[in-house]
Amino acid sequence: MILHKNNTFYLQGKTYSYVMRVNEWGYLEHLHFGAPVGEDDLGYLAAARELSFAPVPPDAKIFSLDTSPQEYAGYGQGDFRTPSAMYTRSDGGIASRFRYAGYALGGELPQGLPAARGGELLTIYLEDACAKVRIALFYAVFDAVLVRWAKIEAGERISIKRAYSFSVDLPAGDYGTLVLHGRHAAERTPEKRPLGHGALSVGSRRGASSHQMNPFLALYAQGAGEETGEVYGFELLYSGSFTLVAERSQTETVRIAGGVDDTNFSWQLGVGEAFYTPQVALCYTNSGFGGMSRALADFLRSSVIAEKYLHMPRPIVANNWEATYFDFDRGKLLALIDAAAPLGVDTFVLDDGWFGKRDSDTTGLGDWYVNLKKLEGGLAPLVARCKAHGMRFGIWFEPEMVSEDSDLYRAHPDYAIGRAPRCTGRNQYILDFSRPEVVECVYAQVAAILRAHEISYVKWDMNRHMTEFFSEGLPAARQGELQHRYMLGVYALARRLTEDFPEVFFEGCSGGGGRFDAGMLAYFPQIWTSDNTDSLSRAGIQWGTSYAYPVSAMSCHVSACPNHQTGRVTPFSSRGHIASLGATGYELDLGKLTEKEREAVRAQIAAYRRVAALVQTGDLYRLLDPFTGNYFAEMLVAKDKKTAYVVGMTVHAVPADFPRRIRLAGLDGAKKYRVEELGLTCGGGTLMHAGLPLPSLGDCATWAWHLVAEA
Repeated sequence: MILHKNNTFYLQGKTYSYVMRVNEWGYLEHLHFGAPVGEDDLGYLAAARELSFAPVPPDAKIFSLDTSPQEYAGYGQGDFRTPSAMYTRSDGGIASRFRYAGYALGGELPQGLPAARGGELLTIYLEDACAKVRIALFYAVFDAVLVRWAKIEAGERISIKRAYSFSVDLPAGDYGTLVLHGRHAAERTPEKRPLGHGALSVGSRRGASSHQMNPFLALYAQGAGEETGEVYGFELLYSGSFTLVAERSQTETVRIAGGVDDTNFSWQLGVGEAFYTPQVALCYTNSGFGGMSRALADFLRSSVIAEKYLHMPRPIVANNWEATYFDFDRGKLLALIDAAAPLGVDTFVLDDGWFGKRDSDTTGLGDWYVNLKKLEGGLAPLVARCKAHGMRFGIWFEPEMVSEDSDLYRAHPDYAIGRAPRCTGRNQYILDFSRPEVVECVYAQVAAILRAHEISYVKWDMNRHMTEFFSEGLPAARQGELQHRYMLGVYALARRLTEDFPEVFFEGCSGGGGRFDAGMLAYFPQIWTSDNTDSLSRAGIQWGTSYAYPVSAMSCHVSACPNHQTGRVTPFSSRGHIASLGATGYELDLGKLTEKEREAVRAQIAAYRRVAALVQTGDLYRLLDPFTGNYFAEMLVAKDKKTAYVVGMTVHAVPADFPRRIRLAGLDGAKKYRVEELGLTCGGGTLMHAGLPLPSLGDCATWAWHLVAEA
């Protein structure tokens, strides 16, 4: 609900209130973001007070922007904290001071960017007292999430240096921060730390949201746990370079802000032109990190990921990459399809190496035509063999990249970002998707393959980060626009392909989990979580990912042992159990399995199909943290509380171990549940408060429990 009353705006979700007011000097101030409150006059929370040496705007007396809890902060007019927007005017000046200029119910979505569906919309207009610039702040009110974004519109020529999506000033408190950091094959490791004075800034300058830092930040009251305490979550719907800042000021208040990273960023606006920022989801809960995660997961599933995927069964795939790498021909692939079909796999995915002259990672990217020397008869025999088995066929693309040794690069070296000599990554360059003609060239090639063959699944990869930051298609004054224009081009291609081929299921990937973000989920309902498929590593990676994303978005595969990334040997059952906490599949040569292992695959797939609805729509409860202890456990609970699924792992065997308990969560305390594997029936309250004995197992061994409520 949105209410405007006495110069105050009340934005009321089911689990939060967000309150702003226009103060007596015409500035928009933030009053409250937290637990639901009534429609009281909260102006007393922002009462003006003097602060030594604080600058005072020319239209005020004791009011200072440096102590005001601002809703969107200008620069150079007395507020020395993180500004929300910065731009240079035609006279070279950069100071800005934003004053309230009206509001309207409704709003407009950010052009060319991913956007959440639905929500009750509000637009608040600000005008710069120092320049002919108008800023529209947009708010979309959902049950448990508030979505914000902004538009900067020029009434004179300006050069934008910063355009954050949001800023919110929270009252003084003892806060901590949670970020998800990592690297390739070790993505989204949770890190909690107290928030000290000054600014904590996290982000990416890589042209992608990155393996190294996810576009998510949580702020929490000290003492908050999994299911108790106040937690704020901030998640960008953006896949490019980004910044998120948490800044504790001299008065102990905390400003959270962020959006497009402004390192080497600029954007030229002429009179009447506008710049849209990406959306950001803001979440508040007093139910701990678990409450935040479940709120964000529900929001992403219901309002960001395409609606058709909410209940659609996910493909159970067999991917040939770790089975063959580049060393395959038609015979090998047909054998892999034949081996997968009797096990219950429903989709075979042909990974890298099927196109151009692609026998290694040094050639061929950009040439999206079938290598007929390598694949006799092209893709048609593979598709036909899949259909004969009642399976579907999928294929790998890396649309944003080009090899120096490729027909495309030889014809259009200017299509690559930068000028020679360029840095390479994985022996490849990045195509300049800031140029529409480059996007069109790639679209034509990919679309031709999809039209010519019965393809039901596409894995979209992106295997290097941006360097040089130069476009042959942009004039000197606009080179700072490259990174954001590149992302607009990526989104344009993703939007066009998913709309033109609605029958194709698209999965995102970026060297594994290097672009796992809410922006990509607007086009791809699941993302390859990490190139690291080791079950112990994946337990941690999937745990960290779950803070900000639903398990339904995680692509999780069973792979061979010794694992190709870590060399670790783990039980086949462990690999299946951990993979079942996401969209499951297989990343190994199924033809080399023993008969016992083939039976295990059949059983795993049947078991996964049983819990698939829980994976797609259930509530996640994190029970045992592998980063702080010797055990991992997660639990999925149906919305109606009638079924639940628990998966746990022992990291290291404990000699002469003593009895331990695990407490379950999320159940209905008034219901009785049958724990099938234990032959035990207990009340939900008993399972949550007294718990169950923790199994005593060997290294990296797992267990799974299915719970069913009695009628």
